[in-house]
Amino acid sequence: MNTASVPPFSLTGQTALITGGGTGIGLGIARCMVQSGARVVLVGRRHEELARAGAELGPMASFVAHDITKLDKAAELVAAAENAAQAPLTILVNNAGTHLKKFAVDTTPEEFQAVFTTHVLAAHALTRAVIPALKRSGQGSVLFTSSMAAYMGVPQVLAYAAAKSAYFGMVSTLSAELSAQGVRVNAIAPGWIFSEMSKRALESDPARKAKVLSRIQMGRMGQPEDVGWAAVYLCSPAANYITGVTLPVDGGAAVGF
Repeated sequence: MNTASVPPFSLTGQTALITGGGTGIGLGIARCMVQSGARVVLVGRRHEELARAGAELGPMASFVAHDITKLDKAAELVAAAENAAQAPLTILVNNAGTHLKKFAVDTTPEEFQAVFTTHVLAAHALTRAVIPALKRSGQGSVLFTSSMAAYMGVPQVLAYAAAKSAYFGMVSTLSAELSAQGVRVNAIAPGWIFSEMSKRALESDPARKAKVLSRIQMGRMGQPEDVGWAAVYLCSPAANYITGVTLPVDGGAAVGF
């Protein structure tokens, strides 16, 4: 894709596949990308949820209902996404995830594996399947949604933190392999972002919620669009010389006291 005439922070002419795009951070990323001129293809397991999100986003959005843990179907998803958008993919956002709140001693190998399959194995399978399309674009981007739980010692999220930590190595290695071929690879590490998932996790645990808010320097949880605008930047021409990085979007929580 020729970006010479595109404003530096614009995604005009780009098409993004966003996993977990029907709600929460994924939908926030989609909103911001559409506002920046991109076509988006939302991917998730629940058809009705995706349909609602697509209707909200308007004609620049389409969706494909798909279970990304079906690892051998990744190439089929890429083909379906390009068909839905009627355009080649130039951006992949590996955002889909699942959460498990359990102490390490109570986490079974099967539960650990299930979290890893969604976050790590599925992200690898989809990235592998979309690489040829991104190379053809000449200006492709792969973006992973990591987490500040990969930096901090947060109790009861062992499997989740391990999976999100795996993205650091994936980003570095993929960047080393692909950047010279026109595909940049980066990640965002959100802190505490308001979503239905975070609401369920914190509203049932007032002490945990108070501790969370006490260490965020900005004094509030973030919104999905706070992550979305960071995603737009990392996938835009403005970030053409940025690859292999993980950008915290956490309101200062990582450096809070």
